Amino acid sequence: MVLLGERVTSRRWGVRATVLVAALVALVAVVVLSIAFGSNRLPVGSVWHALFSYSGTFEDVVIRDDRMPRTLLGLAVGVGLGLAGALLQAITRNPVADPGLLGINHGAAVAIVLGGAVFSVTSPERLVWFAFFGALAGTVLVTVIGGSVSPLRLVLAGVAVQAVFVGINQGMQMINTHSLDQMRYWLVGSLVNRNLGSLAGLLPFFLAALVIAGVLARPLNAVALGDDSARGLGANPVLTRAVGMIAVGLLSATATAACGPIAFVGLMIPHVVRALVGQDERWVLPLSALLGPVLLLGCDVLGRLLGGNGEIQVGLMTDVVGGVAFVIVARRLKAVRR
Repeated sequence: MVLLGERVTSRRWGVRATVLVAALVALVAVVVLSIAFGSNRLPVGSVWHALFSYSGTFEDVVIRDDRMPRTLLGLAVGVGLGLAGALLQAITRNPVADPGLLGINHGAAVAIVLGGAVFSVTSPERLVWFAFFGALAGTVLVTVIGGSVSPLRLVLAGVAVQAVFVGINQGMQMINTHSLDQMRYWLVGSLVNRNLGSLAGLLPFFLAALVIAGVLARPLNAVALGDDSARGLGANPVLTRAVGMIAVGLLSATATAACGPIAFVGLMIPHVVRALVGQDERWVLPLSALLGPVLLLGCDVLGRLLGGNGEIQVGLMTDVVGGVAFVIVARRLKAVRR
């Protein structure tokens, strides 16, 4: 029995290590694709030259000034959304929880729009505070209305709250079209025309949320066993959930302040990860952070290729891909209940 247990443990570690290596390879590959592909496709040699032997050519300028900031932003936002979804699903023990689907990202978007239109705030590092409180407001509203008894009830509450937030955003655009016209692409979720300066301003909030998530991995494993068992293992369920929601709020606010509300990344990625490595949050959280940007940047590249002379914004691409994924997840949950 001991040898059998050791063999199973060794095999599990082998599978998880393989998944980790595959995730890293996929991440590197999608970063290269994001830099090389667009309306002008550039060979890998041009990408290498722009990164390490910059001389001011057209290709160098395109890569350094446009695609590099866009790719780095996609990396950060993908990490944030994937990790926020994994945290939210672990905290609520709800397999269909996602910051975009439950209205949290749109709560942050409403706060940002109000901050820009009413208080004339434009800097990302200041807007992130509006986004943070908007995300928390969305979380509280969905929790109060939907509760945590039924995943379906929580989703319905999230859809209702999200509809209200979208209506407020559209109303603000109709009232003040001049000042909010520049937010059109931002409101659908876009990586276009972003700069590294705005990302640097958001970095402290992002790093704080990453540290919190890392600390919570072990307590979340205990909470998954039930509150009584968690207390017996030395974890505080109430504190763990509260701190976890702060991390979700920070991650959602940072991602939304950077590129607008993007849904479904936090829904899809944790399901894929758990199917590959199991329920251990010490693996689920970091792998969700690694695979989140793989999905986001992959959708961004696909939107550039399918858009012809223009491009389809990444928020629309994740909506299409994520809508199909949500149907699949819902059908699996229904099959399990039977």
